Amino acid sequence: MRIIVVGAGEVGSNIAGNLDDDHEVVVIDTDEDRVDAITYECDVMALEGDGTSGAVLEEAGIEVADLVIASTDDDETNIVVCGAAKTVDDPFTIARVKKTDLLRTWERTEEAFGVDVMVCTDLYTAETIVDIVNLPGARDVGSFANGVVQMAEFGIDADSPIVGETVSEADRFESLTFAALIREDEVVIPSGETVIEDGDELVVIGSAESTREFAGELTPLPTVEQASEVVIIGGSEIGYQTARLLEADGLEPRLVERNPRRARKLAEQLPGTLVLESDATDIDFLVREHVADADIVIAALESDEKNLLVSLLAKRIGVERTLGVVEYGEYVDLFETVGMDVAVNPRLVTAEEITRFTREQRTENLAMLDHDRAEVLEIEVGEDSILLGASLREAMAELPDGVVVGAITRDGEFITPRGETVLETGDHVVVFVDTMVLDAVAAVL
Repeated sequence: MRIIVVGAGEVGSNIAGNLDDDHEVVVIDTDEDRVDAITYECDVMALEGDGTSGAVLEEAGIEVADLVIASTDDDETNIVVCGAAKTVDDPFTIARVKKTDLLRTWERTEEAFGVDVMVCTDLYTAETIVDIVNLPGARDVGSFANGVVQMAEFGIDADSPIVGETVSEADRFESLTFAALIREDEVVIPSGETVIEDGDELVVIGSAESTREFAGELTPLPTVEQASEVVIIGGSEIGYQTARLLEADGLEPRLVERNPRRARKLAEQLPGTLVLESDATDIDFLVREHVADADIVIAALESDEKNLLVSLLAKRIGVERTLGVVEYGEYVDLFETVGMDVAVNPRLVTAEEITRFTREQRTENLAMLDHDRAEVLEIEVGEDSILLGASLREAMAELPDGVVVGAITRDGEFITPRGETVLETGDHVVVFVDTMVLDAVAAVL
């Protein structure tokens, strides 16, 4: 498939890097340095030019392109790119936007602006934050099969109640699968005798109920439903959307915003949220407003450094769990190392969502783990799938190492995968796949 990606920033580069092994990818950007960098980093053709120009799109091969992805940092540019692509030919178009107003306008009319799919970075980031907050202790969360199945990644440290246990000892839930242990130098597909070590990243897949119960065993931290206090620092669009989603879950969060005009507007738009006008980097304010009593502090300011500072201040006064928005992907590991519990990178989660649309049609959903060392895919079983009609034990014998079937749903009902389970057409299967064998697995599933 020929794919044109307009914008070679962090989102576009992530998308191109995820696709260059399987597709013919052309990347367009106005910045010469970015063009040179992506040419060096990825196996793509890179062009310096304006992606809104019909002539540049023609140079990129728009007439034979199957997909155009507009991923610059400017919403309007991305929409114009999609519209321009449609005037030359009829490729499938995906636009990345930040403004939720544009998303709402697009949703009212099918294929508005010449955009087939619109991915809203701020809304999708807020949804990701709420998913992680809902699962205490989780570093990454993915929802599959309309919420029936959940994937979660947990960091295991020396204080974890399961460190030193074997998988068979730690996995005490009927509808939960220990899919993998991600270690510094390898991805381990565990057997029952595999010992869970300090520093492991544990990936589990199972029913939403079992995943929550397991999270509760790992940590005493409360879920959103149990939390008595959630504080959001920053009235950015991500902060606003996070508060709105928490209100929809029945919570009454507090939100701190420094700008008086923005604070008043948020107070009007969020009837279930207490909006406080102040500078949240002021530790005296945090103490005075009893932010230390919060179960969770979410840092959603428009500065990575301030989000780190807020997280560290919250930790210092006694907050048990902090999440922060981190715009630059290279900061994620660093910030989590120095004290932020979970760093959420909007560009990375957006790239993941856009990449999902490039997969085979039966791939309903995906989550990328640990800088794309592994993926969790939701596959609908079709007539040509290796899984169809065979027992799971027989089908797995035909697949390479590095694959685990974590969950199955049939007609919306959860089925715990067993060796004797026989899959049917239309079943949804959630599969953990080591990236090293992804191409071979995707071809037969």
